[in-house]
Amino acid sequence: MAIGWKVHGDGKAPPPGEVVRPDERLSWPRTVGIGAQHVVAMFGATFVFPLVMGLDPNLAIMMSGVATILFLVIVGGRVPSYLGTSASFVGAVAAIRAAGGDSATVTGAILVAGLVLAAVGVLIHFLGPAVIHAVFPPVVTGAVVMLIGFNLAPVVANVYWPQDQWVALATLAFAVLAAVLLRGFWARIAVLLALVFGFALSWVLDKTAGQITSVLPGQNLLDASGKACTAEGPYCVATAMPHDRVSFDAVTAADWFGFPDLHAPDFKTSAILLALPAVIALIAENTGHVKAVAAMTDDDLDPVLGRAIAADGVGTALASSVGGSPTTTYAENIGVMAATRIYSTAAYYVAALVAILFGLCPKFGALVAATPGGVLGGITVVLYGMIGLLGAKIWIENRVDFADPVNLVPVAAAIILAIGNVTLEVTDDFPLQGIALGTIALLVGYHVLNAVQGPRRGPKGTGAGVIAPEEKEIGGPVRPPTTE
Repeated sequence: MAIGWKVHGDGKAPPPGEVVRPDERLSWPRTVGIGAQHVVAMFGATFVFPLVMGLDPNLAIMMSGVATILFLVIVGGRVPSYLGTSASFVGAVAAIRAAGGDSATVTGAILVAGLVLAAVGVLIHFLGPAVIHAVFPPVVTGAVVMLIGFNLAPVVANVYWPQDQWVALATLAFAVLAAVLLRGFWARIAVLLALVFGFALSWVLDKTAGQITSVLPGQNLLDASGKACTAEGPYCVATAMPHDRVSFDAVTAADWFGFPDLHAPDFKTSAILLALPAVIALIAENTGHVKAVAAMTDDDLDPVLGRAIAADGVGTALASSVGGSPTTTYAENIGVMAATRIYSTAAYYVAALVAILFGLCPKFGALVAATPGGVLGGITVVLYGMIGLLGAKIWIENRVDFADPVNLVPVAAAIILAIGNVTLEVTDDFPLQGIALGTIALLVGYHVLNAVQGPRRGPKGTGAGVIAPEEKEIGGPVRPPTTE
């Protein structure tokens, strides 16, 4: 990749019908403006998801900039993309923390998953992109994305929502209305707007209605006899206490400039197994984003698909190695490119540098960390549900046929295993639970059934008999009859 970019035309906005290609740029002031748009587009999710996972949002913002630069170098500047915080690991992180894991355990599991993703990318680079579709067909990738999202429902119900149910409900209502009623750019940042709304509402309620009494995770720990204890666990639990919804004590104490807190990862097999299913979701996500960029730029990007997936894995491993959040290419920034028709990688370098500067402001990180639990309760209802429904979107776009029992049965079993957080005790020290168990059941079930069926699988088969033997499908066949 060349160090510089060719100036497109006279450096001004391109005329209708023209595009600014990845190796081109506008004038630097305009390029900085486009870069700022990319920062705003990625900003909401990039700091909300670390907050939800209990990781440092300042460090996540900074490492997203570092990972983006690394990504652009690895793909040779051919795939303009921003690497923000990945939502695919949220379910695994919740499960790891529920099992007693700390932030070091979380980032250790994510680091291993990042290395596996990088290895898969290298494999795809040498074997070709067809290998993805053979191992992870749309029915599998869609199901994995769905179970990752829906497995998070208990986190909303048991952790965030009870902290302040009315603020959670108001924040949820605002997020839904903003996403539906707003247009263009504002609709894209509906979640960020809802967070700001909920934050402001909580502050107003503190001033007008006073403190609220609820349970804050990790605080006011008491044992069964009501005595204070120090380590949260089965016999030492957080109990309700009066508290302000918003506290700015940490914000006041934080410096304006400084390096984020780093920590080394810790590796535990049980946590790693919980994180690995997210690799499947990231493969599907990266592939879709590269295909979208290829369609917009009219370039054949299949030769660099493996490099893009590997670069995402390297970015995730690098970020988590210092205590940061996992990364992935962002659809929000692809939306900015679609709207502006400016695909210049120069704008992404600008966005990455701005993100690094944001990460060096501890006061900003403390402000984000002060977000009330009730606000997170309202936001996560939307975010977790959207993650799950992205799986259904994959099915719809690829016309997955659930009249075929080979598709229907493994997916049905896997989703219930994941949502129900079912545990399989392989040994005393080796449990498979929730997302990990559901993903393994899905992969093994699908490929085994596919191999057993073999040539007997035909386009005319239906899954009606699986659900109701000898009964016809309600409402008629699920697809038009074939002409064969």
